[in-house]
Amino acid sequence: MINLTRDDYDKEMLRDSLGDFLAECWQRWRLKASIGSGSKRARAFGKFGPGSLILFPVTTIFNEKYIHIGSQTMIGEHVALSAGMMPGQVCLTDPVVRIGDRCLIGRGSGIVGHLSIDIGNDVWTGHHVYITDQSHGYEDVSLPISLQSQPESPVVIGDGSWLGHGVVVLPGAKIGKHVAVGANSVVTGELPDFCVAVGAPARVIRQYTPESGWTPRKN
Repeated sequence: MINLTRDDYDKEMLRDSLGDFLAECWQRWRLKASIGSGSKRARAFGKFGPGSLILFPVTTIFNEKYIHIGSQTMIGEHVALSAGMMPGQVCLTDPVVRIGDRCLIGRGSGIVGHLSIDIGNDVWTGHHVYITDQSHGYEDVSLPISLQSQPESPVVIGDGSWLGHGVVVLPGAKIGKHVAVGANSVVTGELPDFCVAVGAPARVIRQYTPESGWTPRKN
């Protein structure tokens, strides 16, 4: 048991009170610094629906005019959200990134679009999810990978789907409606509606049909 003097007790109380005050100030300031639908920063986006919020702090956001965000969507802190390779780039498609209504993007995630990333309504993700529609060529062994082609292929994530913590969605992926993707999975191809998929690459392990309900699926 530690015996505190009156002076030690007063210092501890002061420290705790100061800590509470600073924490409350940080939470209020953090909310004020977030990007809300009525802010000047939201108007830079191609679309930023009512009730949506990008929490502060962000990691990277650029070329917002090619990014459309629906209503009542929340994007967590430390998220990277971009269209194209660099700020000011003129993109070939518009929107490049579309995020629907009532979505929740977990903190630390990255959505990096170059051609087309289409995320439906009511899509939720865990933390640290990465979604991209561009890859890197590696066929020519005489060149560094950084100097080779960067092929692009559209990505689609259907309404009502859930991506677990650490999921990676790669170019050309097409995730259906009401799909649950397990943590740390890598989606490279097509996942049908109403299924559960896990692994790298992700494979369907359960699927729902009106006739049979939820049933295991053998690969």
